[in-house]
Amino acid sequence: MRQRPVSAAVLLPWLLGLAAALSRQELLPYGEHRGDLLLQEGDDETSAVKLRQPLYFYEARFSDLYVGTNGIISTQDFPRETQYVDDGFPTDFPVIAPFLSDIDTRNGKGKIYYRQDNSDDVLARAAIEIKRGFPQTSFHPTNVFLVTWDNVGAYEEVTRLSGPSNRYNTFQAVLASDDSNTYAILLYPEDGLQFFGTRPKESYNVHLELPARVGFSRGETKYLKREGPYYSVTSNEQSVKNLYQTSNTGVSGVWVFHIGSTSRLGNVVPAEVSVKLSEGQSFLTPEHTLSKSVHHKDPEPQYIDENIDYQDPFYDENEEDIDYSPEPESELHAAPDLSLPSHTGPLARSDYSEPRQPDAVYESVRPHGPDINHPSHSKLGTVELDKEVSVSEDKVDLHQQTNVRILSSTKRRKGPLLLSTDDLSSYSENENIPPFPDGGAIPYETDIFPVFPEGEEVQSFPLPENTPPSENAKRISVEGDVGFDTNGNPASKGTCEKNYGHCSLHAFCTDYSTGFCCHCLTEYYGNGRHCLPKGSPHRVNGKVSGKISVGRSPVHFNNVDLHAYIVLNDGRAYTAISHIPEQASWALLPLTPIGGLFGWLFALENTGYKNGFSITGAQFTHNIEATFYPGGEQVHITQTADGLDSENYLNIKTNIEGQVPYISSDSTVKVSPYNEVYHYSSSGVTSTAYREYSISSNRGETQRLSYRLRQNLTFQGCSHAHNIFPGTQKLTVDRVFVLYNTDEKILRYAMTSHIGPIQGPADPETPSLNPCYDGTHMCDATAHCQPGSALDYTCECAAGFQGDGRVCVDVNECEVGLSRCSQHAVCVNLPGSYRCECQSEYQFAADGRTCVPVSPPRNPCDDGSHNCAPADLARCVLQAGSSYRCVCLSGYVGDGRNCSDVDECIEDRCHPAAACYNTPGSFSCRCTQGYEGDGFYCSRRPESKPHKTDCLEKQEQMQAELSPRGARPFFGLHIPQCDEEGNYQPLQCHSSTGHCWCVDASGREIPGTRIPPGNNPPRCGIPEPTRKPETVCERWRQSLLEHYGGQPTDQQYVPQCDYHGNFNPLQCHGNSGYCWCVDKDGREVQGTRTEPGFTPACIPTVAPPPVKPSPRPDVTLPAVGTFLLYAQGQQIGYLPLNGTKPHKETARTLLSLHGSIVVGIDYDCQEKKVYWTDVAGRTINRASLEPGAEPETVVSSGLMSTEGLAIDYLRRMMFWTDSWLDKIESAKLDGSERKVLFDSDLVNPRAIAVDSSRGILYWTDWNREAPKIETAFVDGSNRRILVNDEIGLPNGLTFDPLSKQVCWVDAGTKKLECILPNGSRRHVIQNNLNYPFSLVAYSNHFYHTDWRRDGVIVVNKQTGQITDEYLPEQRSHLYGITVVQPYCRSGKK
Repeated sequence: MRQRPVSAAVLLPWLLGLAAALSRQELLPYGEHRGDLLLQEGDDETSAVKLRQPLYFYEARFSDLYVGTNGIISTQDFPRETQYVDDGFPTDFPVIAPFLSDIDTRNGKGKIYYRQDNSDDVLARAAIEIKRGFPQTSFHPTNVFLVTWDNVGAYEEVTRLSGPSNRYNTFQAVLASDDSNTYAILLYPEDGLQFFGTRPKESYNVHLELPARVGFSRGETKYLKREGPYYSVTSNEQSVKNLYQTSNTGVSGVWVFHIGSTSRLGNVVPAEVSVKLSEGQSFLTPEHTLSKSVHHKDPEPQYIDENIDYQDPFYDENEEDIDYSPEPESELHAAPDLSLPSHTGPLARSDYSEPRQPDAVYESVRPHGPDINHPSHSKLGTVELDKEVSVSEDKVDLHQQTNVRILSSTKRRKGPLLLSTDDLSSYSENENIPPFPDGGAIPYETDIFPVFPEGEEVQSFPLPENTPPSENAKRISVEGDVGFDTNGNPASKGTCEKNYGHCSLHAFCTDYSTGFCCHCLTEYYGNGRHCLPKGSPHRVNGKVSGKISVGRSPVHFNNVDLHAYIVLNDGRAYTAISHIPEQASWALLPLTPIGGLFGWLFALENTGYKNGFSITGAQFTHNIEATFYPGGEQVHITQTADGLDSENYLNIKTNIEGQVPYISSDSTVKVSPYNEVYHYSSSGVTSTAYREYSISSNRGETQRLSYRLRQNLTFQGCSHAHNIFPGTQKLTVDRVFVLYNTDEKILRYAMTSHIGPIQGPADPETPSLNPCYDGTHMCDATAHCQPGSALDYTCECAAGFQGDGRVCVDVNECEVGLSRCSQHAVCVNLPGSYRCECQSEYQFAADGRTCVPVSPPRNPCDDGSHNCAPADLARCVLQAGSSYRCVCLSGYVGDGRNCSDVDECIEDRCHPAAACYNTPGSFSCRCTQGYEGDGFYCSRRPESKPHKTDCLEKQEQMQAELSPRGARPFFGLHIPQCDEEGNYQPLQCHSSTGHCWCVDASGREIPGTRIPPGNNPPRCGIPEPTRKPETVCERWRQSLLEHYGGQPTDQQYVPQCDYHGNFNPLQCHGNSGYCWCVDKDGREVQGTRTEPGFTPACIPTVAPPPVKPSPRPDVTLPAVGTFLLYAQGQQIGYLPLNGTKPHKETARTLLSLHGSIVVGIDYDCQEKKVYWTDVAGRTINRASLEPGAEPETVVSSGLMSTEGLAIDYLRRMMFWTDSWLDKIESAKLDGSERKVLFDSDLVNPRAIAVDSSRGILYWTDWNREAPKIETAFVDGSNRRILVNDEIGLPNGLTFDPLSKQVCWVDAGTKKLECILPNGSRRHVIQNNLNYPFSLVAYSNHFYHTDWRRDGVIVVNKQTGQITDEYLPEQRSHLYGITVVQPYCRSGKK
């Protein structure tokens, strides 16, 4: 290969002064004067480049590159930024990422230059940088691809209250290649990085910054879209900040990597230089340096962001990400080499180099085994790895561990993995908390196990019989923490055999001489009764109530929401309380013990010390007494924990009473870091302390105040085992922030804390704390940090997750066979865990684990043991268990046991010129003499000489004989009774004898009908109601048929009328295949006409009149448990679930609504009310499921065709679609605060769903020209299209809270599909549906209504199989469907 000569003047700056940091002028030359192309301004732009010379990325050869706005280069075209810019790393497509974040170059915010270059000076510069990082290689590039992001800005949502940040970044990526190898050079000038991450666009109420991602991803998608090899240079904000201060080549800000080769590379190889560093330099990666980065000029013990406003440090909409920087240290200590290892496949392991000693000069060591084929590592020695026991999927290796007692099913899981963004908190959490102030030396132990009393009987309780066996399993005890006294009575002697069900699913039971105790498994912590995965983040939900006096003003609040989020592996706890009155919120700011409870419960544990949850578990009572000085105000706080919910979240009830000092709303409150000493007994914890805080006004005045704090916490411990932690421990809170956000009306507390000894070592020379104790480790948020010697540590994914500890992903225990569900149970996967649910017709036994057959309760309605009125008057309705209620039939009133006929005639239902005839349970109308019609409408007959009937003639004849002038008849003569038209009345009664009988039309007595006096008269021929006049549809149809000569052709249109004469909502033009929807007057609904082969889903706008009189709507109370509610025209149906299978035998009508057409339906789990839309009445209504509740209308105006309805139970709001007005609106649940969210770019909006926990709406628009599924925040912001390809008629939509997916049913494509909210991982569940309309998800099944079957169809989520269906007895179209559970799912605002 020809090597081009280069002048010394060109190379001299790069051959001298390795200690100098990179300046902007030392970037490779760029700009339009160098022939660079310019990427179009925008937020998500891409440009393709055809390479003069192909390059290798990993093992593949590429001829095209794509440059993107968001700090990345790829070998293929990008997806939309929503599918990757806010997700974790690696990506699921090939990426070279010098600074992956949400960059925006609109409005003059920077430029992005790119070009190919093979000039001598550029090739020489690239060769020198590569040689510096790989001194053993002989590489001469022949082509360079250069991209420069010059003064680019971050995407920001500028509002009236927050202006632009005016922070801009400059960085450069250089790809140098020859015929067989490619190297990447990433350049970060000294002042080039002014922002370190960007806020996710979809972070409603989640005010956090996602740190930029720097690295390389191959992007293969065989396993969770994350199996391909990747290499991460950064993992948190601090490592991003260190990019321009550190290096892997010897020059700060210059990073070199070998990224592609014709020989199998395996993974990206970072530069590692084996030379001594000049003073002040660092060869460590950004992750090596942690928070103690080494600057190229002056030592910097930490990076401190001068722009942080600690008065408003978190959660605020306009904030910067918090930098929890430590106090300045007197000496600079090098950090251990703990870089992220490479990932090459599903069994990649984390290997760590030997720990480094302070104040030493280091030779950089690769964090993974060297590639023996790589020339730069041919002379390197072997790297000594930490000794770590690796347990495979089918073995438990016990030979390498000492004093370890482990269950046969316990294992350490490894694999390549991605932390799902679904697990991010809704609060603003800084993932980088540098070390706590130096607290002195802590004794280090590699493994910590409980010490069981000598002579005690230590017995492991066996797993259930269906637990998968392990090859090397032994029946030995398991280590764990002393837990809850499940016996409940220390004096009684219980055994594990009889009581193991009291322990957590993740615990084992141990017998002692006086009783038994529960202990959490190795990978869990807690008290044995309640166990949580070590290292996994945790959430807390609760309610707060209070009666306090602020100064002298009383303030009350009741059951406001409390949510907390804990990052366990670095001791951070965030607490948010919403909707406390503003005056009280300001006054409660100093009371950090409200959120401080979670700091103590989940504090970082020093060796030999226990945080609160490890002692108390999830059931305790926390009492607080705070006395303020100098005023003497006193407040009492009680916090009660009542266990873990179905998602393993802690539930807390807080009550606040007393008096607190007044704090004005223009003040800023700061609470000083503090220490608290806690004293422990077997069932109680106490602490007394003083807290200091300051109040600063906007006038610059500052008051320093304090209060005395007394705390006691009671719980039920286990006295049979000896505690292994000290009786006195100190909680150290290094950082504490308080804030009240007036816009959100949310009171917030945040703190970092750890638990340890009362006295720290007095030696000031003691080295820093182990990263596991001060939170500076690099473990994943779902991993447990295990301390080693000195500053060394290892990361282990929490139970239920797998990975290398740096990156962990959820294990699906249900798929890989790790679940311990009993026979006849179904496994449901959860993040980090799983849940067992009994199959249909089974229920849990008393142990809560075994599924036993459900014994059907006695049905009094079937066996006749009820006491309801006879079947022709009332019906028996079965309820929970064997209870029942009696309901009178339509046309009768009463309590169901006694029913009496309703006289409809007194309600004037007939025409004024008609007579009403009441009958049992019904009535009929008949026009009077001189009128004609059906009785509901009568018109006067044309005048004519009345014809005297036979009855009238006989009547007049008999009356004449009785006249004084005529002859008198003999005794007993009967005078016939005639009706208004002169005909014989069917019932004739003798005025003298009292006998009654029936006659025919001729007046002749009908034999066998005569009844003697004193009895009820016989029921004689009551006329049937007559037909109503023809409707508009019927008259139009008849007119056209006559016009067509009675035989219309296939190409001629004939209106289609329903049974009641109304226009069918769906009209089709003969056999042409063209169809459309019409309104009640037969007018075509715009935008609904379809081509042949498709049929629009049309909804009627007129309810058919009832055949019988309309009774009052009544609620038939459902049984306890989970059930489905579905809309079916004039009624709401009730379908209970036995597990997940429909219990068809007990299905019934929940609510009868004659005259309505119920379409949209949803349920409010807090107030236990069902909401529905009525397209006939054009209203939105609701009804409680409590006894005696009456339906009520909440929205009655401005509606036309409300087809979709969604309830946000957290925000107490409802959302609906109107396909006639083409609108989406919202309102409070009582109909107030009504607001139009969208009224543009909508044609036929139908289904709508809400993710309450994240505050996101989803809806469908089945516009035939451009069907789509859209999403936005509940306030109407951030509207975007989620799906607009390969869909036809998306009728039904739901948000699945378990899988965090948006799912829909399509009557055009006949498919059931799901997709993640970010637009990724779209997949088909079922592709052979009939005509689905509405959809809901519950547990491991979907349920949808179908217009072909006129029923509810059940689809398995995992297999996609249709497993069951329910077809109501009354066959008509089913519309909306929703699920009702006996509790609200955990959520957050």
